Amino acid sequence: MNYNSLIPVIRRLALEAGDRIMQIYEVDDFEVKVKSDSSPVTEADEAADALIAAGLRDSFPDVMLVTEEQADSHKKTNETFLIVDPLDGTKEFINRRGDFTVNIALVENGVPTRGVVYAPARGRMFYTQANGQSVEETGALEKDQPGETAPISVSKPDNSGLFVVASKSHRDQATEDYIDKYHVRDSKSAGSSLKFCLVATGEADLYPRVGRTMEWDTAAGHAVLLGAGGKVVRFDDHMPLEYGKDGYANPFFIAYAPGVELKEA
Repeated sequence: MNYNSLIPVIRRLALEAGDRIMQIYEVDDFEVKVKSDSSPVTEADEAADALIAAGLRDSFPDVMLVTEEQADSHKKTNETFLIVDPLDGTKEFINRRGDFTVNIALVENGVPTRGVVYAPARGRMFYTQANGQSVEETGALEKDQPGETAPISVSKPDNSGLFVVASKSHRDQATEDYIDKYHVRDSKSAGSSLKFCLVATGEADLYPRVGRTMEWDTAAGHAVLLGAGGKVVRFDDHMPLEYGKDGYANPFFIAYAPGVELKEA
């Protein structure tokens, strides 16, 4: 994969999908359906998925594509693939809380090496550049011309007072019990893959996920965090979280800034 070709395409597609999502978001009444796994899906998920999938297949026809909204793609396997969650945080979208994102990532040999996370309602965009460094783009977010970018990097954690971020929709007792193992200065809840980005920018030190996720939920945020110097490991044994698993389901995991003294599960 030529990263210099990849990054402009996934950046542009994320912005275009974000525009379509916001058009639907601003409608008073949009349709919400329930998928076979009981999770919600809206016309915004489907419209963004169609736009991104068409763009990626046009630009990279020889690269396998996995997207949340296309069940047939979940049966495919390859060492290299593009993976998409066109609207991560559908519950946030439905409840008009703003913490939803467009996620597009490239996975190579089990590792998400490049990715983009765009939060259209927040006006925040994070991505890995071709050289692997993660940045946040500021300014007008023009589709065909990147604006100013600022390199992002994880915090230097103080284990006597960590800042923890956790899921807004899935912050349960198991999560609270794990967080209680740490000395916590402050914590907040956030939706979608923005939690990875908050660790990547140093706005948080630790993000534990004790709950179900799929690879399309995490790959882009994981790539951004890696490019900012962070890590993502399995909850049970602290080994690196890998991608391309059968069925694309993740185990529980911990995303963090190196320097955090991880506690046992």
